Amino acid sequence: MYKINDKDYECPVDITLDIFNDKWKLSVIWHLMDNPKRFKELDETICGITKKTLTVKLKELEEKKLIIREVFPEVPPKVVYSLSPTGERLKEALDCMYKWGVSYVEEHGEVIEKTKECEY
Repeated sequence: MYKINDKDYECPVDITLDIFNDKWKLSVIWHLMDNPKRFKELDETICGITKKTLTVKLKELEEKKLIIREVFPEVPPKVVYSLSPTGERLKEALDCMYKWGVSYVEEHGEVIEKTKECEY
């Protein structure tokens, strides 16, 4: 049995699925793997996400201690998002998911064009 924030889990996989319960969180993590980014950079590189959804997902990832939000005392304020040490540990798993996705599409589909946003 595993317990986090007064919630019990039978299996660690359930914890992972509970945290990453949508496609956007992993996409945000993926786009932060190469270097820290500002909100606008994430908004421009994550295809299909709305500004509102990005804001919500960034807050959720920060609450889960997977990313760090750093505010610089400037005018206008500068906010930069980066992976926390816990978030950094996802790199290997996401790299495996990336490779699996490529092999799956090569076997069952067609690679039309590799996008820059998907490589780190």
